[in-house]
Amino acid sequence: MKKSAVPAKKAAPAPKASKPAGSKGKRPASAFHKEHAHLFPKTPRSFGIGRAVQPVKDLSRFVRWPRYVRIQRQRAILKKRLKVPPAINQFTRAIDKNQASTLFRLLGHYRPESSEEKAKRLKARAEAGVKGKADISKTDKPMFVKYGLNHVTQLVEAKKAKLVVIAHDVDPIELVVWLPALCRKMDVPYLIVKSKARLGHLVHKKTTSVLALTEVRKEDAAKLEQIVANARLQFNDNVAERRRWGGGIMGNKAQAVIKKRERQIAREAAGKA
Repeated sequence: MKKSAVPAKKAAPAPKASKPAGSKGKRPASAFHKEHAHLFPKTPRSFGIGRAVQPVKDLSRFVRWPRYVRIQRQRAILKKRLKVPPAINQFTRAIDKNQASTLFRLLGHYRPESSEEKAKRLKARAEAGVKGKADISKTDKPMFVKYGLNHVTQLVEAKKAKLVVIAHDVDPIELVVWLPALCRKMDVPYLIVKSKARLGHLVHKKTTSVLALTEVRKEDAAKLEQIVANARLQFNDNVAERRRWGGGIMGNKAQAVIKKRERQIAREAAGKA
């Protein structure tokens, strides 16, 4: 018998790749994006050498500061930590900005002569004396503020000074630390102001520790009386501030520990109650 011809088997088609659940087919690019492709360009930045500028970073923690800067910061922190006696702590309480502006406006009317102005005045006086129009024996020296520690001290001891102005940043502080006590003993009103450089500018110097007013013109007498009254109230007669100690300020971590301890004590007291 002849065998019947068996048709050849065909290979099964490969199965289609199944799409993950929830996924959709790739959407064709819209006509808008094709037409306006220039509106959405990609501009990646490269931060390599010579390329885009690096973003701003705070590098202060990585800087090794100069020795004088480290000493300044250590000194400032040490002054906060240590307890400061009242005689030195009083120099941290200067008058406010409004009072200082009023005071310096008054002192500005009594600035001493510069060397050029003095030479010009003496020359004019000598010429007038030669012509017989003025008496050379009489002086026409203008009124101005007195400066210099020794000179002001003599004026305070003689009770000729009507107002004493002391800078708060005199270094060393021992130069003027005794002056407020002397002013109180002699009943001379005094003020503490900021910046010895600002006082120095009034008298044509780089810095000045102390100034004193001995006399003013009639039009400025009322303003001086007002400043003197404020000085007596704020400095001469203020016993509480004069006896206050300074310093003793701990760091942020120590303050946080103290506050946490105080809260714990308060909670325990509330629980017992």
